Amino acid sequence: MEKKKSRKGLVIVLLVIAILIAVIPFLALKGAEFGGSDDAGSQMVAEIQGSEYTPWFEPILEQYLGGEIPGEIESLIFCLQTGIGVGIVAFIMGRFYERHKWKKDEEEVE
Repeated sequence: MEKKKSRKGLVIVLLVIAILIAVIPFLALKGAEFGGSDDAGSQMVAEIQGSEYTPWFEPILEQYLGGEIPGEIESLIFCLQTGIGVGIVAFIMGRFYERHKWKKDEEEVE
């Protein structure tokens, strides 16, 4: 019973820390403005060239949807892309770990 209480306390402490990590930035950065790298790059090109930057092509999804993609959908696509990339990296790291483990087991057998 003693072990369950300590785990329960640990879980509560971790939940409080997670909530604080999520809430503190909103309170500390109230009114802050963030710009994307696309905007900063376009401004820099316009500054260097002396004329406004015009993109070379239009994104494929924007052509099919008939307009700009909403920010929420862009975020969703970006998160999906990130998840796929992390999955690939984790799979490769797992394969390396298993290969190392198999070689270690083979050496012990010999």
